[in-house]
Amino acid sequence: MVRCSMNMLWNTQIENTCIVFRSWHISSTQAFVFSCFVIVALGILYEWLREVQKVTDRKIAATLSAQGKGKSRVGGLVSGRRSPEADSEEEGLLTGLRMSKDDNGVVIPLSMRASRAILYGAQVFLSFFLMLVFMTYNAYLILATVIGAAVGHFIFNGHMDIEIVLAGGSAGGRGMSCH
Repeated sequence: MVRCSMNMLWNTQIENTCIVFRSWHISSTQAFVFSCFVIVALGILYEWLREVQKVTDRKIAATLSAQGKGKSRVGGLVSGRRSPEADSEEEGLLTGLRMSKDDNGVVIPLSMRASRAILYGAQVFLSFFLMLVFMTYNAYLILATVIGAAVGHFIFNGHMDIEIVLAGGSAGGRGMSCH
Protein backbone atom coordinates (compact mmCIF):
# COMPACT_ATOMS: atom_id res chain seq x y z
CA MET A 1 0.00 0.00 0.00
CA VAL A 2 1.23 3.48 -0.88
CA ARG A 3 1.97 5.65 2.15
CA CYS A 4 1.56 9.33 1.43
CA SER A 5 2.92 11.86 3.82
CA MET A 6 0.59 14.82 4.22
CA ASN A 7 2.35 17.85 5.63
CA MET A 8 0.50 20.99 6.67
CA LEU A 9 3.75 22.80 7.42
CA TRP A 10 6.58 24.01 5.23
CA ASN A 11 8.71 20.99 4.31
CA THR A 12 11.43 19.74 1.98
CA GLN A 13 10.47 16.06 1.99
CA ILE A 14 11.22 14.23 -1.23
CA GLU A 15 10.33 10.57 -0.82
CA ASN A 16 6.85 9.39 0.18
CA THR A 17 5.35 12.63 -1.02
CA CYS A 18 2.08 12.44 -2.91
CA ILE A 19 1.30 15.27 -5.27
CA VAL A 20 -2.44 15.98 -5.45
CA PHE A 21 -3.37 12.30 -6.04
CA ARG A 22 -2.42 9.15 -4.15
CA SER A 23 -1.38 7.73 -7.53
CA TRP A 24 1.19 10.54 -7.99
CA HIS A 25 3.40 9.06 -5.30
CA ILE A 26 7.07 10.02 -5.21
CA SER A 27 9.25 7.07 -4.25
CA SER A 28 12.67 8.28 -5.45
CA THR A 29 14.68 11.44 -5.98
CA GLN A 30 14.56 10.93 -9.75
CA ALA A 31 10.76 10.75 -9.68
CA PHE A 32 10.66 13.90 -7.58
CA VAL A 33 12.90 15.82 -10.02
CA PHE A 34 10.76 14.62 -12.95
CA SER A 35 7.63 15.75 -11.07
CA CYS A 36 9.16 19.18 -10.53
CA PHE A 37 9.76 19.48 -14.29
CA VAL A 38 6.14 18.45 -14.92
CA ILE A 39 4.95 21.16 -12.52
CA VAL A 40 7.16 23.76 -14.23
CA ALA A 41 5.61 22.69 -17.54
CA LEU A 42 2.10 23.06 -16.06
CA GLY A 43 2.96 26.62 -14.97
CA ILE A 44 4.15 27.41 -18.48
CA LEU A 45 1.01 25.80 -19.91
CA TYR A 46 -1.14 28.03 -17.69
CA GLU A 47 0.53 31.17 -19.06
CA TRP A 48 0.17 29.83 -22.60
CA LEU A 49 -3.56 29.30 -22.03
CA ARG A 50 -3.87 32.89 -20.83
CA GLU A 51 -2.15 34.11 -24.01
CA VAL A 52 -4.37 31.90 -26.18
CA GLN A 53 -7.40 33.42 -24.42
CA LYS A 54 -6.17 36.95 -25.21
CA VAL A 55 -5.49 36.07 -28.86
CA THR A 56 -8.90 34.39 -29.14
CA ASP A 57 -10.62 37.44 -27.65
CA ARG A 58 -8.82 39.73 -30.12
CA LYS A 59 -9.85 37.51 -33.05
CA ILE A 60 -13.46 37.44 -31.86
CA ALA A 61 -13.46 41.22 -31.38
CA ALA A 62 -11.99 41.74 -34.87
CA THR A 63 -14.58 39.41 -36.39
CA LEU A 64 -17.46 41.14 -34.64
CA SER A 65 -16.07 44.55 -35.53
CA ALA A 66 -15.76 43.52 -39.19
CA GLN A 67 -19.44 42.54 -39.06
CA GLY A 68 -20.24 46.09 -37.95
CA LYS A 69 -21.02 45.18 -34.37
CA GLY A 70 -19.86 47.26 -31.44
CA LYS A 71 -18.84 50.39 -33.34
CA SER A 72 -21.41 52.57 -31.61
CA ARG A 73 -20.61 51.12 -28.20
CA VAL A 74 -17.32 52.91 -27.70
CA GLY A 75 -16.89 56.03 -29.76
CA GLY A 76 -13.66 57.58 -30.81
CA LEU A 77 -12.00 60.41 -28.99
CA VAL A 78 -14.32 62.88 -27.37
CA SER A 79 -14.47 66.14 -29.29
CA GLY A 80 -15.48 68.23 -26.31
CA ARG A 81 -18.84 69.21 -27.85
CA ARG A 82 -22.10 68.15 -26.28
CA SER A 83 -24.35 66.02 -28.45
CA PRO A 84 -27.75 64.44 -27.82
CA GLU A 85 -26.12 61.10 -27.10
CA ALA A 86 -23.69 62.67 -24.61
CA ASP A 87 -26.39 62.74 -21.96
CA SER A 88 -26.34 58.94 -21.84
CA GLU A 89 -22.58 58.60 -21.99
CA GLU A 90 -19.66 59.38 -19.71
CA GLU A 91 -16.29 60.51 -20.92
CA GLY A 92 -13.32 58.51 -19.67
CA LEU A 93 -11.15 60.85 -17.63
CA LEU A 94 -7.85 59.31 -18.60
CA THR A 95 -8.64 57.75 -21.95
CA GLY A 96 -10.93 60.34 -23.54
CA LEU A 97 -13.20 57.55 -24.79
CA ARG A 98 -16.95 57.76 -24.55
CA MET A 99 -18.39 54.92 -22.54
CA SER A 100 -22.06 54.10 -22.32
CA LYS A 101 -23.30 53.75 -18.74
CA ASP A 102 -25.49 50.74 -19.49
CA ASP A 103 -23.15 49.12 -22.00
CA ASN A 104 -22.96 45.35 -21.63
CA GLY A 105 -20.99 44.94 -24.82
CA VAL A 106 -21.81 42.95 -27.93
CA VAL A 107 -23.56 39.60 -27.77
CA ILE A 108 -21.05 36.94 -28.73
CA PRO A 109 -22.27 34.13 -31.02
CA LEU A 110 -22.66 30.70 -29.40
CA SER A 111 -19.68 29.01 -31.09
CA MET A 112 -17.34 31.84 -30.06
CA ARG A 113 -18.74 31.83 -26.51
CA ALA A 114 -18.19 28.07 -26.35
CA SER A 115 -14.53 28.39 -27.36
CA ARG A 116 -14.01 31.16 -24.80
CA ALA A 117 -15.73 29.06 -22.11
CA ILE A 118 -13.60 26.00 -22.86
CA LEU A 119 -10.41 28.06 -22.61
CA TYR A 120 -11.63 29.69 -19.40
CA GLY A 121 -12.54 26.32 -17.90
CA ALA A 122 -9.10 24.93 -18.74
CA GLN A 123 -7.47 27.95 -17.09
CA VAL A 124 -9.59 27.58 -13.95
CA PHE A 125 -8.88 23.85 -13.73
CA LEU A 126 -5.14 24.31 -14.17
CA SER A 127 -4.95 27.23 -11.73
CA PHE A 128 -6.77 25.24 -9.02
CA PHE A 129 -4.59 22.21 -9.74
CA LEU A 130 -1.44 24.31 -9.31
CA MET A 131 -2.92 25.74 -6.11
CA LEU A 132 -3.28 22.18 -4.78
CA VAL A 133 0.36 21.49 -5.68
CA PHE A 134 1.30 24.67 -3.82
CA MET A 135 -0.71 23.48 -0.82
CA THR A 136 1.58 20.48 -0.35
CA TYR A 137 3.74 23.10 1.42
CA ASN A 138 6.76 21.43 -0.15
CA ALA A 139 9.39 24.08 -0.81
CA TYR A 140 10.63 22.39 -3.99
CA LEU A 141 7.14 21.99 -5.46
CA ILE A 142 6.30 25.59 -4.59
CA LEU A 143 9.51 26.70 -6.28
CA ALA A 144 8.66 24.60 -9.37
CA THR A 145 5.22 26.27 -9.52
CA VAL A 146 6.71 29.75 -9.29
CA ILE A 147 9.45 28.98 -11.82
CA GLY A 148 6.84 27.66 -14.26
CA ALA A 149 4.76 30.81 -13.87
CA ALA A 150 7.80 33.07 -14.29
CA VAL A 151 9.13 31.23 -17.35
CA GLY A 152 5.67 31.15 -18.91
CA HIS A 153 5.21 34.85 -18.24
CA PHE A 154 8.62 35.58 -19.77
CA ILE A 155 7.82 33.54 -22.90
CA PHE A 156 4.24 34.66 -23.52
CA ASN A 157 4.15 38.24 -22.23
CA GLY A 158 6.79 40.02 -24.26
CA HIS A 159 4.57 42.96 -25.26
CA MET A 160 3.09 45.84 -23.29
CA ASP A 161 0.46 48.42 -24.20
CA ILE A 162 2.22 51.51 -22.85
CA GLU A 163 -0.86 53.75 -23.06
CA ILE A 164 -2.94 51.38 -20.92
CA VAL A 165 -0.19 51.11 -18.30
CA LEU A 166 0.36 54.87 -18.16
CA ALA A 167 -3.41 55.36 -17.82
CA GLY A 168 -3.37 53.21 -14.69
CA GLY A 169 -4.33 49.90 -16.29
CA SER A 170 -2.58 46.58 -16.04
CA ALA A 171 -0.03 45.36 -18.53
CA GLY A 172 -0.54 41.68 -17.92
CA GLY A 173 -3.96 40.98 -16.52
CA ARG A 174 -4.62 38.91 -13.46
CA GLY A 175 -1.39 37.00 -13.14
CA MET A 176 -1.48 33.50 -11.76
CA SER A 177 -4.72 33.82 -9.85
CA CYS A 178 -6.70 30.76 -8.87
CA HIS A 179 -9.85 32.15 -10.43
